[in-house]
Amino acid sequence: MSAKTWAVWAGFVNTSLKESEMAEKYRVLVGKPGLDGHDRGAKFIARALRDAGFEVVYTGIRRTAEEIAAAAVQEDVAAVGLSSMSGAHMRLFPAVIEALEKAGGGDIPVLGGGIIPDEDIDALQEAGIRAIFTPGTPVETIIEAFRSACRDHYSQRS
Repeated sequence: MSAKTWAVWAGFVNTSLKESEMAEKYRVLVGKPGLDGHDRGAKFIARALRDAGFEVVYTGIRRTAEEIAAAAVQEDVAAVGLSSMSGAHMRLFPAVIEALEKAGGGDIPVLGGGIIPDEDIDALQEAGIRAIFTPGTPVETIIEAFRSACRDHYSQRS
């Protein structure tokens, strides 16, 4: 099955951001690698990002690292957000970074979230994951991390 992407339209999150904070519209991708079918958190973050002014591409559940990387490159995103609730983050998140490098998107920052033990965070960051979010992280913190990653991505391109 090919990576089917679509924009996230329906939403219920009101982040109450100022108009000046929504001036820059960044395109990001939210993906669910592996066999994890728990997508409520990923959809919540996708909607929160959309409500904060981002253009969001959501790949859906059960995608391979290669499908996520291909969609990120094809959609020309400025950042990739990954979600894992299955415990496979130590294998899947670095696999997406490797797939991005092979697909020509090695400069795209990757952020991750989900049920991730504290003892895994340093290893994931050393593997190239820019930021890790665990349950309870304020949505504003996640939005600002994506905004910062996108700004850095575009500043490196110019």
